[in-house]
Amino acid sequence: MTLKDIFDRYEITNVTDDTRNVKRGSLFVAIKGEHFNGEEAAAEMLIKGAVCVIAERDLGLTPERQLVVDNARLAYAKAASEFYGNPTASLKLIAVTGTNGKSTVSTLIKHILENRGHKTGFIGTTHYDVCNSDGSVYESKLSTPRQDELYKLFAEMNNNDVEFCVMEASSQALDQFRIGGETFEAGVFTNLTQDHLDWHKTMENYYKAKKTLFHMCRVAVIFKDDQYGKRLINEIQSEINIPVISYSVNDPADFYGINIKTESAGVSYWLNDSRGEKSFKFKLAMPGMFNVANSLAAIAACNALGVDTGEGVEALKDCTGVRGRCEVIHDGEFTVLCDYAHTTDALAKILTCVNQFAKRRVICLFGAAGERDADKRPSMGATAAKYSDYLIITSDNPRFESPEKIIEEVKEGIGLNDIPCKSFTDRREAIEFALSEVKKDDIIVLCGKGHETYQVIGDEYQPFDEREIVKQLL
Repeated sequence: MTLKDIFDRYEITNVTDDTRNVKRGSLFVAIKGEHFNGEEAAAEMLIKGAVCVIAERDLGLTPERQLVVDNARLAYAKAASEFYGNPTASLKLIAVTGTNGKSTVSTLIKHILENRGHKTGFIGTTHYDVCNSDGSVYESKLSTPRQDELYKLFAEMNNNDVEFCVMEASSQALDQFRIGGETFEAGVFTNLTQDHLDWHKTMENYYKAKKTLFHMCRVAVIFKDDQYGKRLINEIQSEINIPVISYSVNDPADFYGINIKTESAGVSYWLNDSRGEKSFKFKLAMPGMFNVANSLAAIAACNALGVDTGEGVEALKDCTGVRGRCEVIHDGEFTVLCDYAHTTDALAKILTCVNQFAKRRVICLFGAAGERDADKRPSMGATAAKYSDYLIITSDNPRFESPEKIIEEVKEGIGLNDIPCKSFTDRREAIEFALSEVKKDDIIVLCGKGHETYQVIGDEYQPFDEREIVKQLL
């Protein structure tokens, strides 16, 4: 029995690993996860209507009702692709991976490609865009969706005659083979800092998960200023043997910036293209040194896809930013910014950026997520204290964890820092307090939610849009 045999023999109605979605005609993938072992439910799924089960061991089912494979997650991706008619055969895929910057780099790449007349889909943290004629997009719950949803999105892009798809490739998605064995025209690596160790356990495992992407790429675009980026360049050249394009904000590289100026309205610099031996005066309406790196990554990636560097520079002139990434949601006597920063490194970057143009106090409101890498909480507290004048610690998707416990763990990192600090388990109350404390020329930075319009409490996604809340409170 092979995967092709299953689709030839049965009329498959859906492919799923979720017992709740099994119906008559389903192909059920029995995945052994952390909290649930699908193998134990296989026989029940056949009774429920599934026609066949994919598993990594013989479950004692009749031969025509089971397919035993070495890797059930990878088989899940292949089965989903088969079910949706192998939609990536006519799509050119670009993937962006790294701890921070994935959404921004992906958005900038899409912006450049569309400016050059290429119909381009998008899969990432902020939303999923399959290029519907009415301009509608889908809400995102995962940066890289699960196999069944991912290939459904690819199929919709295919139906909409999409040429390119730019997507974020999260480390967990790579670890779980959600993208199967696809081939990417280009893969971008932005950086690697502590995050997701609740899943990966060690930074080495985290790095290796990211590295797997480049075994699927025709060309790699790597940030050489990052210590893991340097390592990745060496390992790709010695082990994978695909072309590497480097970018840097500090040193000469294939693409690098000099004479960099940052201000509240954005960044400007001279972009040097060493490969083409050309330089371009460049201005981007997005502030922060990290957006120098993000714009270099996007232009380098598009260059690898055949877009002239000058055309990439020209395309980004009218790019106004990315939702939830250093986004101004109120600008008057004081300013309120919203940013997705939810790691130590991301907090340092956004707060350093804000300090470069702040006229008075920087008030940072943030929280650490529940059931996500608790080890980083004290360092988040220490970093926020280092770069802020006033701290407000609150909740950010506590899930089933105690918000009070999370806040206390964040506070451990503040230590002896002499900084005013308040804490609220209710994030709306925290925002209300920040607005009551703010004075002329202060900047409030709301960190952690970014583009999200919900708060995850328990397993409920409760409506929570900081833009609307700020508007109501003001």
